[in-house]
Amino acid sequence: MFTPKMISKPLVVLAALLIEPRCFAVTTLIDSMAFESGIAEKVEMARVSVQSDWNCSWFEQTNTHLSGYWDANLALLRGDAYQDQPDKHQNIAVLNLTPVFRYERMDKKGWYCEAGVGASFFFDLYDNNGDQLSTHFEFADHFGIGYVFDNRWELGAKVQHYSNGGFKKPNDGITWLVLKVGYHF
Repeated sequence: MFTPKMISKPLVVLAALLIEPRCFAVTTLIDSMAFESGIAEKVEMARVSVQSDWNCSWFEQTNTHLSGYWDANLALLRGDAYQDQPDKHQNIAVLNLTPVFRYERMDKKGWYCEAGVGASFFFDLYDNNGDQLSTHFEFADHFGIGYVFDNRWELGAKVQHYSNGGFKKPNDGITWLVLKVGYHF
């Protein structure tokens, strides 16, 4: 039986996508790309991503607004305690697609904060350092801050969490600290 807690994240994402569909029309397939590196307890992550800006604006202020983008990425995880055994490694590829909301300046430069909840596919089941994810499908949510420079380079940091939302046990989750370097075309 599904509980409200189990379906809350998918409903939030769905509601966000239905708010104003014209904002999600792709005008340019790829607007930016990024490389990210993350750490969690006894696991590292490297990720390459591409973004597609929604070119939409909500809650406009004098010089700021809420906007967003699609983030598609491929991550490689390397666990250092596979099946809770020190120095035994697990390598997993993860494919992610996330709608991200970003509060930023109107010119899309300077400081920003962002949040997103998306879907991830783990090509193998995660089992590292006593933490397990029992499904290949996981939610990926994050909160982050960053800065876009005048030369279109971006530096960011975020906290990201993978979890299946309680659909199946075990569901220990993984929480990352992620650093991002990106470039806007």
